[in-house]
Amino acid sequence: MRSSTFIIFIKTLFLVSAITAAAYLLFLKLYVYAGLLFVFTVVLAFRWASTERRLLHHVLDFSEAVRYRDFTRRFAVKHPARAEGKLFKAFNDINTVYKQISVDKEIQHQYLNKVINMLDSGIIFYRADTGKVEWINDAFKQLFQTPHLGNIKGLEKRHPDLYIKTVQMPVGTRQIEAANSAKGKIKLLMHCVEFESQEGIFRVVVFQNINEAIDHAETVAWQKLLRVLTHEIMNSIAPISSLADTLHGRLAGAYTADDIEDMKVGIYTIKRRSEGLLQFAKSYRLINKVDQPNFVDQQLKDLFENVYQLFEPTLIQKNIELDIILKDTRLVLRADTNLVEQTIINLLLNAIDAVKEVSDPYVSITGMFREGHIVIKVQDNGEGMSQEVQEQIFTPFFTTKKTGSGVGLTLCKQIMLLHNGTVSVDGEEGKGSCFTLQFPA
Repeated sequence: MRSSTFIIFIKTLFLVSAITAAAYLLFLKLYVYAGLLFVFTVVLAFRWASTERRLLHHVLDFSEAVRYRDFTRRFAVKHPARAEGKLFKAFNDINTVYKQISVDKEIQHQYLNKVINMLDSGIIFYRADTGKVEWINDAFKQLFQTPHLGNIKGLEKRHPDLYIKTVQMPVGTRQIEAANSAKGKIKLLMHCVEFESQEGIFRVVVFQNINEAIDHAETVAWQKLLRVLTHEIMNSIAPISSLADTLHGRLAGAYTADDIEDMKVGIYTIKRRSEGLLQFAKSYRLINKVDQPNFVDQQLKDLFENVYQLFEPTLIQKNIELDIILKDTRLVLRADTNLVEQTIINLLLNAIDAVKEVSDPYVSITGMFREGHIVIKVQDNGEGMSQEVQEQIFTPFFTTKKTGSGVGLTLCKQIMLLHNGTVSVDGEEGKGSCFTLQFPA
């Protein structure tokens, strides 16, 4: 840069000196010499100006090529030492760098395009202000039978309901909606994000078909439920049928006083097993009849205190140590007090039963705030449970107890669903169990 400035300074100084010398010769009345020097100065100035104008033209051409992202042009460097040669070399270097950047960007774009087109979820990327669609993936095209979409408003003609749900969807939220597609009426999990760049505000909406996942989950749930129902009913029906057949045989022939006594016992057994089946049906009704929650603000310390007072005599009698861990005594839970108390009571009853064979029985209740949720944990050092049991533990009527109904934990799960919360279990055989209740704060 300094060299170029110095050369321009020398050229300017030379032209000024030449013009001054021509003027001096003219003053001395040496007209021929003055004229020749003036013509030489003009020709030299013209050549230098032509060179500068040519360089300026090359710069403008290069800037125009950059504007239209054309980096294919090469400039012939004939005289590397001259200003033109140095400028052309700089242009070629810039072209090489940008060409490589363009190639890398295109590779990344193709890679990203391939990856996103491999997804089963439909994705649409459009401008939030104008609605211009920048990009849609193959899954979107197939799912909604839309091979091309120039503007988001074009979706209104094919799928008016989906268009309204898409444009009105709050940013950063997830919601499940029903929509018509190439596969018929399906359930969609929709997710919308928005970001801003120098070019404007853009939206990305993802449409995930969850029909198959829901159908699979429902099928598995029904299989589990039917397996338990079949087991419970068959356990009662089989002996009742066998016993009724035996009594029918006794009634067909002559019978003694002992036979009458046996028939009384048999009829009583049938009655008892029938009552068991009736109780089983009542338990099934109980699962499906959880009241809608009455939400109120409840301090966790008060909730834990109420539960402790209820269990204190049992804990003392069975010599079980109960720890209540609550670092922040100001934590407030918005929930139905009765339903949440019932949930904690069910978990504590299970914990007390789990530690009955342990030499130093221990149970703890912990309350905390974690990642935007109120979390309650009920932990014990009891017999624990296997991974297989953990997977089945919330299935209706599934139980590992000899006298259990398999309803308690199912009710806990129903109650947590009503609170938009979750219940989970973690444990290991011989190392105790931990049930976690998670409520939205």
